[in-house]
Amino acid sequence: MITSNLKRIMEEKGVTIRKMVEHTGLADMTILRARRKHICSCRLGTLLIMAEYLGVKTKDLYDED
Repeated sequence: MITSNLKRIMEEKGVTIRKMVEHTGLADMTILRARRKHICSCRLGTLLIMAEYLGVKTKDLYDED
C-alpha cells in the first residue's frame, strides 16, 4: 500500500495548502487528495511540481508499505 508523506512534509516546512496553491498553480482539491493518502492517483507531473516546491525528491512524497 502506498501512503502519502505530503501532509507531514508540508507541516515540517510550514507550508499551507493556500501557499502551495498560490506558488504551484495546482488545484486545492489536488493537494487535499494527495494529503489524504490518495497520492497514488496523482500524475507524475503533479508530483514533480509538489516535490520541487517543497525541495524534496518525488520519492519522499510517499511510502510503500
